[in-house]
Amino acid sequence: MLPGLLTAFVSSFAGTLGFAVLLRAPRRSHLPASLIGACAFSLYWVLTQLGLSEAASIFCGSLAGSVLSQIFSRRMRMIGTIFNTLAIVAFVPGLGLYRCMELMGRGETDAGVGAGVQAMISIAMIALGLGVGTFLFRAFTGKKHEGRGPQRE
Repeated sequence: MLPGLLTAFVSSFAGTLGFAVLLRAPRRSHLPASLIGACAFSLYWVLTQLGLSEAASIFCGSLAGSVLSQIFSRRMRMIGTIFNTLAIVAFVPGLGLYRCMELMGRGETDAGVGAGVQAMISIAMIALGLGVGTFLFRAFTGKKHEGRGPQRE
């Protein structure tokens, strides 16, 4: 299990770092965001290996990524969207959506719909995990992030 976990961590770290550069995220956010993405995806990987469903594992990984994103965005005084976006890169079901389109194009409608539904479930779990993570963070800390704008008194 350890070699697989290490592979999941390193590959998701590298993928997230690549997207941070591609999306032109601020340079000082590259390493922390990549660590968040790698930790979130590694949690997903461990949970699936332990037998949890893929949807539930994606939810848990996204939730963890969301909470870590909120923590890092406040500590680094950066907008949380930067970290949230990069935290979920490894979860995005691009291949599932591609398979859906491919199967539909070949006339295999039932299989295409199945692949599409699975991809949409993954997308819903990502969104739910991010939302619940942000909600829980705000509920327990009691404050919203104000960013670098004017300070309220």
